[in-house]
Amino acid sequence: MQLRYGFRLYPNNPQRSALARAFGCARVVFNDALRVREDARAAGLAFVTSGELSKRLTASKKTPQRAWLGEVSSVILQQSLRDLDTAYRNFFDGLGGKRPTMGAPRFKSRKDNRQSIRFTANAGWKITPGRKLRLPKIGDIAVKWSRPLPSVPSTVTVIKDAAGRYFASFVVETEPSEVLPETVPEVGIDLGLSHFAILSDGTKIDSPRFLRRAEKKLKKAQQALSRKAKGCNNRGKARLKVARAHARVADARREFHHQLSTKIIRDNQAVAVEDLAVKGLARTRLAKSVHDAGWSAFVGMLEYKAARYGRTFVRIGRFEPTSQTCSQCGVKDGAKPLHVRIWECAACGAVLDRDINAAVNVAKAAGLAVSACRARVRPGPVPAQREETGTHPKLHPTTV
Repeated sequence: MQLRYGFRLYPNNPQRSALARAFGCARVVFNDALRVREDARAAGLAFVTSGELSKRLTASKKTPQRAWLGEVSSVILQQSLRDLDTAYRNFFDGLGGKRPTMGAPRFKSRKDNRQSIRFTANAGWKITPGRKLRLPKIGDIAVKWSRPLPSVPSTVTVIKDAAGRYFASFVVETEPSEVLPETVPEVGIDLGLSHFAILSDGTKIDSPRFLRRAEKKLKKAQQALSRKAKGCNNRGKARLKVARAHARVADARREFHHQLSTKIIRDNQAVAVEDLAVKGLARTRLAKSVHDAGWSAFVGMLEYKAARYGRTFVRIGRFEPTSQTCSQCGVKDGAKPLHVRIWECAACGAVLDRDINAAVNVAKAAGLAVSACRARVRPGPVPAQREETGTHPKLHPTTV
């Protein structure tokens, strides 16, 4: 399978200028091609093919208005046309029901939070003996190598985020030797807000709530930005502070997702999760907490890591009554409000933790061999002995 490996880049000032020029050229080519297709659609003409767009790009580079397109590598301009084709393909597939609905391609702006260019193998880029990334018409850029690449990469994408940081994303092929040895445990996972993940073995992982913890600093930085006049340099500096604060939150959340997903995949042979309706939950009053948890990103990591390391990943339907069914006797006990965290089964009398019970039911719905013994919180109510009845003893005062 193909994976992406990202590394931080540290270009100098001339290289930053060259990258900004490359970002601008790729953006202009994308917008010109999109405008051609939109004009053809408005005029009722046939859909302009990729070959025709490539011919028009070659012709436009010979005109005085677009002569500066020749200052950058031609590969990134052709890849910009490929990106437009991908955007149209995703849009048409969404209309046909082959994938979730997506909007039509839109024009790019130089003020977008993310700018990127892509170099393929025929662009002539390479990693120098000094461990720098050599890009055509840009130069040798210093790279912070956090780990070695498992194989020779086929493409590299240079990205600039909203915080002004540069990254290199390499596409590599993984080897079959990365498959982990088989293990016995199988686990079901119930995702939540008070606890980020509840495993069917009774383990509860607290929710870090990175955004909630950083709200005070984010609010202060956003207030400072709102006081700056539009167009001044101080406003640009304040905007970078806000972007960097959000980037720290996103990086911390991504690191937490990676560590937890790797641990779960290494310790269990099979993993089952529930297909949550994140878009629907994001429209409720819990929207900020739902986005802060990042369930979709975490489940995506579990899925690709399971495929990479030879584990089994199962996603059950979102309409499975995991919170209403007793995991010990299988009787559906009806819907319960969210404030009910512990409930007693009317059929067998088992006292169940709502989250652990749901995690066990997720594993059972996926066909995993999971025991329901951990779903019990405590045994059923037992009548008090005669000597234990009566009023409570007086409480002794405590010093605060």
